[in-house]
Amino acid sequence: MLTSFSRTTTAALFGLLTLAACSSAPQPKFQQELFETGASPYARNFNSSTTDSCEAARRALLSQGYLTTMTRSDTVDGTKNFQPTGDTHVVVEFHVVCTPGEEASDTSIVYVNAVQNGFALKKSDTSASVGLSVLGSLSLPIRSNSDAMVKISSETIPSGKFYDRFFGLVDHYLQTVVRTQPVANSHIETRLLPIPVEVTTPTLVPEPPAAVGQAAAVQPASGVGALP
Repeated sequence: MLTSFSRTTTAALFGLLTLAACSSAPQPKFQQELFETGASPYARNFNSSTTDSCEAARRALLSQGYLTTMTRSDTVDGTKNFQPTGDTHVVVEFHVVCTPGEEASDTSIVYVNAVQNGFALKKSDTSASVGLSVLGSLSLPIRSNSDAMVKISSETIPSGKFYDRFFGLVDHYLQTVVRTQPVANSHIETRLLPIPVEVTTPTLVPEPPAAVGQAAAVQPASGVGALP
C-alpha cells in the first residue's frame, strides 16, 4: 500500500513539473545571443583594401537590384522591395561595413547585416454624420474606407546560405574588377630652365630693278654732245 502510494505521488509530481516546464514562456531570441569569440557568420576576410572591398560589395548589391547609398568609403547601405502577395510588402535592408584586416595592411574584414521588414495592408472604416437643419435633428451617416500599409514585423535575416552567396559575389567582383593602386612615392628633382636668347635678324634693303640701272647708264650727261 505504501509503495503504491509513493509511486503514485512521484508520478503526479513528475507530471506537474513537466506541465509547468511546458507552460513556461519561451526564452526570447535576444537572450540566446552567445557572443562567441570564434568566426562570425556575418563577417568574411578578404585580401583587399577596405575601399576595394566596399566597392565590390556595392557592385554585388547593384547587380541584384538593390538601391545603394555609399556616403563613406567603408560603409554601404542597400534596400530592395518585394511583393509576395497583393496585401503584403517586404523590404530588405542591407548594411555593409568594411574594416582593416588583422593580418596585413592590404587586407580587410567585411561585416554584413540584412534586416527583413514586413508590411501588411490594413483596411479601416471611418464614419461621419451630417445634420440637416431643414429636417431637424436628422443625421445621415457617411462611411469611407482607407487602406494603408502597416509595419507588422522586423527581423534580422539569420546566417546561412543567404550571406554565403553574398560573400561569394563580393569575391567575384574583387577578382574581376580592377582594384585601385596607390601612387608610388618617388624623388622629384627640380631645376631651373635656361634663359631664352633673343636672336636679331638683319633688315634687308631691296635692290633697284636692273632696267632702271641700265637706262641711267645709257642716258648722256647734260650739255655733253648737244648740237649748237
